[in-house]
Amino acid sequence: MSNTQYSEKVMEHFMNPRNVGEIPDADGVGTVGNPVCGDIMRMYIKVENNVLTDVKFKTFGCGAAIATSSMATELIKGKTIEEALALTNKAVAEALGGLPPVKMHCSVLAEEAVQSAIDDYLKKTTGKGLDLKAHDDHEHQSEEEN
Repeated sequence: MSNTQYSEKVMEHFMNPRNVGEIPDADGVGTVGNPVCGDIMRMYIKVENNVLTDVKFKTFGCGAAIATSSMATELIKGKTIEEALALTNKAVAEALGGLPPVKMHCSVLAEEAVQSAIDDYLKKTTGKGLDLKAHDDHEHQSEEEN
């Protein structure tokens, strides 16, 4: 397969990912992984007055996983916690100009990494995290939707 299955925007975020790295004194850190494909995402957030002032990520995975992580950080940086929690995997994929069906699970991971980092932040600051529902069988969901 050639990389024509990826939009220019996906390739751009893969080749030049934004917000890569760690935040040593992060207010929240979320790590999610998909054992099926081996992608692992770790997202770091800094929060001030309920706003995500900084977001960084480290992703071990395929080009789509890196691109979706990069786009997700771009979409939530400067947003409130509520706005960041409203980010969906579809919004990430659309912002990237679409993803091949077999790579939609990468956008789901990006959404989960954001939620996981916010969950961590809320647990540290309020003692109560999000009511995160377990995401099982991402691949099956994304294939059924298409």
